[in-house]
Amino acid sequence: MKQRIYTAGCLLLMFCLFSRAGIAQNKSFIATITEQNRWVDSVYKKLSRKERIGQLFYVRAHTNKGKAYEDSVAAIIRDEHVGGLVFFQGGPVRHANLINLYQKQSRVPLLIAMDGEWGLGMRLDSSVSYPYQMTLGAIQDNNLIYKMGQMVAYDFKRLGMHINFAPDVDINNNPNNPVINYRSFGDNKYNVAKKGIAYFTGMQDAGVIVFAKHFPGHGDTNVDSHFALPQLPFTRGRLDSLEEYPFREAINAGISGVMIAHMNIPALDSTKNLPSTLSRPIVTGVLKDSLKFKGIVASDAMEMQGVVKNFPNGQADVKAFLAGNDLIELSVNSKNGAKLILKAIRKKLISKEEFEAKIKKLLAAKYWAGLNQYKPTIPAGIPQDINRPAAAELIQQLADASITVLKGDSRTIRQDPLKKTAIISIGLDRPTVFQMELSKWYANSMIFHVDKNMGVPEMNRMLQMLKQYPQVFVSIHDTRTRPASKLDYSNNVKLLISELAAKPNVVMSVFANPYTLAGLPGIEKSAGILVGYQKDDAMQRSAVKVITGLMKPAGKLPVSVNTFFPTGTGVSF
Repeated sequence: MKQRIYTAGCLLLMFCLFSRAGIAQNKSFIATITEQNRWVDSVYKKLSRKERIGQLFYVRAHTNKGKAYEDSVAAIIRDEHVGGLVFFQGGPVRHANLINLYQKQSRVPLLIAMDGEWGLGMRLDSSVSYPYQMTLGAIQDNNLIYKMGQMVAYDFKRLGMHINFAPDVDINNNPNNPVINYRSFGDNKYNVAKKGIAYFTGMQDAGVIVFAKHFPGHGDTNVDSHFALPQLPFTRGRLDSLEEYPFREAINAGISGVMIAHMNIPALDSTKNLPSTLSRPIVTGVLKDSLKFKGIVASDAMEMQGVVKNFPNGQADVKAFLAGNDLIELSVNSKNGAKLILKAIRKKLISKEEFEAKIKKLLAAKYWAGLNQYKPTIPAGIPQDINRPAAAELIQQLADASITVLKGDSRTIRQDPLKKTAIISIGLDRPTVFQMELSKWYANSMIFHVDKNMGVPEMNRMLQMLKQYPQVFVSIHDTRTRPASKLDYSNNVKLLISELAAKPNVVMSVFANPYTLAGLPGIEKSAGILVGYQKDDAMQRSAVKVITGLMKPAGKLPVSVNTFFPTGTGVSF
C-alpha cells in the first residue's frame, strides 16, 4: 500500500514538474525565443546596461566547498547580476537548498545549469547515473534513449535546474581522444545524429534547455582543451560533411542550444592560436549564418587553458561576446569581462540591435523554462524521487539493449550448463555480479579472481589449475571511474587473457570501453566475445541474460576497434 501511495505521489510530482514551465512550452523553444514577448520586453526595459551585460555570464557553483565559497557566489550574483549558474560537485538536496537561496539573491530569476551527460550522477553524489553515450551508441531502439532524456530532465527539474549542457554530438573517430571518447555516441555520423536527437528531444520535450556540443566537432583530437588548444587541421569540405553533420541535424530538429569548442581550425579561421570560441567567422559565420541556428550559443568553459592561455583577464570573454556567443560560461574574471564588454559596446564594436537580441534571447529562455512564474524547489523527498524504481528499471533496459555479441552463437556462448566450469573475473578482487549471477546457472562451477597486476608464478598456477575445467567464462573489468581506451592491466595479465582466449570453449565478456579490445591481442580467438561497455552491475546482469538464453543480443558496436571488430559489428541469435 505504501509503495502504491509513493508511486502515485511520484507520478503527480512528475506531472507538476513537466507542466510547471507554463504555457510557453506549448510552443517550440526556437519559436518562443524568436518572437516578441511582453514579459521579456518588460524585464529588459527595467534592467540597466550593466544588468543586461550580467545576463551573459554563468558562473561556477558547488555545494562541497564550504560556506565561504557559497557566500562568494552569492556576492557575485548580487554585485554582477549574472544570468545563471553552472553547478558542479555536491549533493542533490544541498544543491536544491542552495539554488533556492541563490534565486533569492537575484533580481531576475537565474537559469541553473549543469553538465549531466549521463544524468545527475555525472556531478552529484547520491544520484542516478545513466549509461555513458558510448554505451547508448550500441542501442538500436532510440525510443529508449528518448525515455532516458525524459528521466534526466525530471531529475534536473526536481532540483530546480533548467539547463543540461548535453548531449555530446562529437563524432569520436579518434580512439586516443583524451577528452571525448566514451562521452560520444560513436564514430558513425548518422548514428551519432540520431542518438543525439533522441536524447535531446526527450529532455527538451520535458522542459529542459539543452546544448549540443562541442561545435564544430571535438571528436578527432588528441589534445584535451582543458589543458591546451587542440588544432583541427581538416578541410572545410571534411568539416562540413563529417564533424558538422550531427550539429546540422540537431539544428534542423529544433535543438535549443549549441556549445562552441575551444579549438583552432585554420580552414574556418586562419588567425593563429585563435580558439573557435572567439572566432566570429565560426560562431556567427558558420553556425548562425550558414547553418541558420537561431537558438542560444554558449561558449565552452572560459576557464579552460585552451582559451585563457592566450587571452587572460577577461579578454577571452569580450572576444567570445563579439564572436557571437550568447552565453559566456565560467569566466575566470567575469567582473573584468563585463567591463571589457561594456567598453566594446560603447566603442560600437557590436550593434545595438545585436546586443539587444542576445539579451532578449536569454530572457526568453528563462520565460520558456517557466521562470516568469518562478517557484522555489521543495527539498523534501528529493533522494527518493531521483533514485526512484523507474530509473533503475530504465538503466537495466538500456543495458539490455546495448549488450553486444562480437563473436559466437547461442550454443558457443552458453556452453554446457552441466559441465565443470570456471568463472574468472579479471581486475577485481571480490566476487562480481557477473560471477554470482552466472554461477546460479552452472551448478558445477568455481569462481576465480585475477588481480590486474598478477605475477607470473600466480598466473602459471592458475593456468595449471584451469586444465581441470573444460569450459571457462572470463569477465574483464575496468575498475577506474572513467573508462579509458587502454586497460591499466600488467603485461602478464594481458598475456593471460591471450592464452585463455586461445583455449577451446572460452567466452570473454568485456565490461570496459570497447577500444580496450585493441589492446588485448589474441582476444579475437575466443569462442565467444561480449561487450558491456562499462563496469556497471546492470551491464553484468545483461551479459548473463544473453549467455543463459534469457535474452537475445541486439547491440551493435558504435566504434571501430580494429580490423576484427569494425563499427556495426554485432551478432544476433
